[in-house]
Amino acid sequence: MPTQTEWETKAASLLKAELKRKGVTYAQLADMIGDKEVNIRNKLSRGKFSAAFFLQALIACEVSTLHIQ
Repeated sequence: MPTQTEWETKAASLLKAELKRKGVTYAQLADMIGDKEVNIRNKLSRGKFSAAFFLQALIACEVSTLHIQ
């Protein structure tokens, strides 16, 4: 089974951090974007998701600024 690349790990970590900072659970995010909690959980644990999903999640959580280090 392939491992997450550095970029996949970074993207998942950034999104998880923003969800935590905003106090948004996976269940809440799923409701916000019309998905299932299990799908959100799987995407973030694998780190495999599209740029469109990444932006959709950030916008749903009202993240206007993202600090990338």
